[in-house]
Amino acid sequence: MNLIKLADKIINENYRLSQKDDLTFFETESLEILARNADRLQNAYKKNSVELCCITSGRNGRCSENCKFCAQSGWYNTGCASKDFPEPEELLKQAEKCAGQGIKRFSIVSSGRGLSEFDEQKACLAFSKIRERTGMSVCASFGFLTENQLAKLKDSGVTRIHCNIETSENFFPSICTTHTYKMKVEMVRLAKSMGFSVCSGGIIGMGESLVDRIQLALQLAALKVESIPVNVLTPIPGTPFENRPILTEDEILRTIAIFRFINPEADIRLAGGRKLYSSSRALKSGASASITGDYLTTYGYTIDSDKQLLSSLSRNLR
Repeated sequence: MNLIKLADKIINENYRLSQKDDLTFFETESLEILARNADRLQNAYKKNSVELCCITSGRNGRCSENCKFCAQSGWYNTGCASKDFPEPEELLKQAEKCAGQGIKRFSIVSSGRGLSEFDEQKACLAFSKIRERTGMSVCASFGFLTENQLAKLKDSGVTRIHCNIETSENFFPSICTTHTYKMKVEMVRLAKSMGFSVCSGGIIGMGESLVDRIQLALQLAALKVESIPVNVLTPIPGTPFENRPILTEDEILRTIAIFRFINPEADIRLAGGRKLYSSSRALKSGASASITGDYLTTYGYTIDSDKQLLSSLSRNLR
């Protein structure tokens, strides 16, 4: 496969890779060439800009779902601390701190299958205050939501819903049995139908194949997802995946580049597991966004250090 010509075709002819294409070249192509051309696509569609977003925890722990990768699942003994949904003023202070450092997008992430009525009221009030006081774009990650809940979140200023579909349809039963892949896809479609943009990606390194990762990227493209977080599994003691082998940096970078080729217009967002690879190399392999700040999965990556990284790469903060 001539990747220079393929990238040109994607940029100049609006060509999009799909299930009908032979994509086996992604497994054998030189990583250097793959990353270089993924970076060309990033430049063409994102103009060498990078969006940094901050996320914070709402309800934590005590989750009813049995996702095998997750420390917050109530099915496993991981020592994860649990906490109730914070007060709106506490969440506002966190958002204001991020906004003061130039971050324009803020998300609240809660554990659990869905959102209780009590937590829903707190969340909507928090989002309204954040929008009013900071002007930031706000995102919600609350599991499975009803149409009525989505409407209330929209009224409070939420513009983006997050719901990872995690992996391929074929591999999904290997990671969770308390909900289905179809439920995830339907949640994304419902949010899209109500006018939200969607952040949806997955976790790599759970034992899935590269073909599974390609299938995930194709599904996200079919759903027209605007933001795709790429999490890399950090095996957590007490979970069923505690002994999963850690992916090599090259495997991670290859996946990021593949996601860019299949989803050229989306933000490919660095998320959990950043300590397992070079963020600098990832941002030159097709990534165009990142979660930043002191969230659970990104310790050690402060807003200031990420802004310095972007400056060193001559990338603009979006």
